[in-house]
Amino acid sequence: MPNNPPTATRKQELGIFLFLTIVLAPVAAVSVVGGYGLAVWLYQTLAGLLGI
Repeated sequence: MPNNPPTATRKQELGIFLFLTIVLAPVAAVSVVGGYGLAVWLYQTLAGLLGI
């Protein structure tokens, strides 16, 4: 007898989709932009101090 794993229901899939689009995507976007801004700021600070 095959042991089939449980499949996700349509309601579960909708919940996961909404979580990804409403919560995770904006958090990831803000993190990436903030990380890039921090990297540029640190580079400018160190390059300015070192006279590069």
